[in-house]
Amino acid sequence: MLALKQRGEPIACLTCYDAAFARLLESAGVELLLVGDSLGMVVQGQPTTLPVTLDQMVYHSRCVTRAAKRSLVIADMPFMSYATPERAVEAAARLMGEGGAAMVKLEGGEPLVETVARLTAFGAPVCAHLGLLPQSVHQLGGYRVQGREAADAERIEADALALQDAGASLLVLECVPSALAAALSQRLRIPVIGIGAGNACDGQVLVLHDVLGLTPGSAPRFSKNFLVEAAAAASVGLGSEFSLESAIRGYVDAVKSGAFPAPEHCLA
Repeated sequence: MLALKQRGEPIACLTCYDAAFARLLESAGVELLLVGDSLGMVVQGQPTTLPVTLDQMVYHSRCVTRAAKRSLVIADMPFMSYATPERAVEAAARLMGEGGAAMVKLEGGEPLVETVARLTAFGAPVCAHLGLLPQSVHQLGGYRVQGREAADAERIEADALALQDAGASLLVLECVPSALAAALSQRLRIPVIGIGAGNACDGQVLVLHDVLGLTPGSAPRFSKNFLVEAAAAASVGLGSEFSLESAIRGYVDAVKSGAFPAPEHCLA
């Protein structure tokens, strides 16, 4: 992923929870497969990601890694599984050893610097996550854009630099102003993957169910239904076929070309 950042090629990432979609996403050119604890909401029907357990994350990671041959698989560390550095090491050992993940992802800033350093010292690559933190949704007061105020933006920037220095290999920025995400993408050595963070990041990630229009109710403003777009293109002869894979390829192509996210998908 670092090579893609260095040559300025946007990175395409999607969440993935099973073997069938792992094969499809990899075939469509998705470079990063995130086994997200978002499965609690889109697969299990939970109101938040908080009820997802480590056992469930290991199970879904194993399903994905059985099928993925080329894409890098990242597994979310679920709520409270990294409350201490010692617990984080144990959880990462399971996600990578039993689940087969190549990297683990955790949410939070400065308080997790020691944890990131401990994980990387033991050979566990880490993806950090700043901005909107779904596991802290109750503390944040809901799903709101983070970093609009100058002090908050400075804190996110300081956290990003500290996590990078601690050994993080990737950073996900969720629901932050586009200008802040662009500045961090330029300043950090590691790739920055955005979701609701504008199109100047080194890559983009979306929840698979949002891309395929499977999210009940209103989809997040920063997402896009690429299945509908693939169907429309096929109906007027602009697409050779209409399929799930063509929709995913549409997402990958839009990320690579810079067409996604468009201004209407940016939150600030």
